[in-house]
Amino acid sequence: MKRWVIDANVPVVANGRDEEEMPVALECREAAVRFLRRIHDERERVVLDAAGEMLAEYSRHLDPSGQPGVGDRFYREVLRDWHPCTRVDLPKRSDGAYVDLPQAVVDAGFDPDDRKFAALARREGVPVANTVDSDWLNGYGLLVANGIRVAFVCGCDPAHWREP
Repeated sequence: MKRWVIDANVPVVANGRDEEEMPVALECREAAVRFLRRIHDERERVVLDAAGEMLAEYSRHLDPSGQPGVGDRFYREVLRDWHPCTRVDLPKRSDGAYVDLPQAVVDAGFDPDDRKFAALARREGVPVANTVDSDWLNGYGLLVANGIRVAFVCGCDPAHWREP
């Protein structure tokens, strides 16, 4: 069974917007919707941190009622354990940094909000799904070199992520 760490930007884009409230290209939104539907239909596993930091980030951007978008429905299913999820301990060092996130990634200034996703993906050996967050693209070489795989749901060209 395929397993994924899913950055919050994926369900947000599936709802038709991105984190900056800028219009997302229709093709990108459709790709995010297809991705989440495939995860649902094929019962692929979503990997979450046991402490709930990822759910907390989802809660800042998504509606737990499951409406009105596909991303909201994904969040509701994950929240209510209607979707197969694996919850994994994601230990931290005494300074609050994730044990599983290489120091080189931290030192490079990788987005602190995305570090939990990267650390969990590395710990579990699964890819992080991303749609429109350029931090994953800009840090791609460093992430891969440190054992963190990234799947670009909307492709690797930011020019295709937003409406012109």
